[in-house]
Amino acid sequence: MNLTKLATNKHPVLIFDGVCNLCEWLVIFIVKRDKRAKFRFVPAQSELGQQIQQRNGIDAVRNFTMILLKDGQIFTRSDAAIEIAKELDGPWTLLRVLAIFPRSLRDFVYTWIGNNRYKWFGFKDQCLLPTEELASRFIG
Repeated sequence: MNLTKLATNKHPVLIFDGVCNLCEWLVIFIVKRDKRAKFRFVPAQSELGQQIQQRNGIDAVRNFTMILLKDGQIFTRSDAAIEIAKELDGPWTLLRVLAIFPRSLRDFVYTWIGNNRYKWFGFKDQCLLPTEELASRFIG
């Protein structure tokens, strides 16, 4: 698969920690608030997820971050969260206001949560297995 053409204006791609319960909850949260089904999802542990991370020099799991590919750009940590919020339906788009805070502060909070996500929310032995309904939204 051509990684440069993976994310388009129409379909941003989110690479997430597939064994993390918090990350799984986030994917389900996004799906429920993405009525136009724009987002596509790739577990970081999948072959495609590994390729994307290696190509871009980012280890999503070790660096406690999700990776968003959107409009030819790569977003991580709080920048990714804000970009996701911009695309969601309903009042969630208002979360873009968080961009007024310095990235260092936003990323500090994001990383603190990421450092503790397994302890607070737990994890699984295998990646999220999407339901039939969600399968078309997962790539790789």
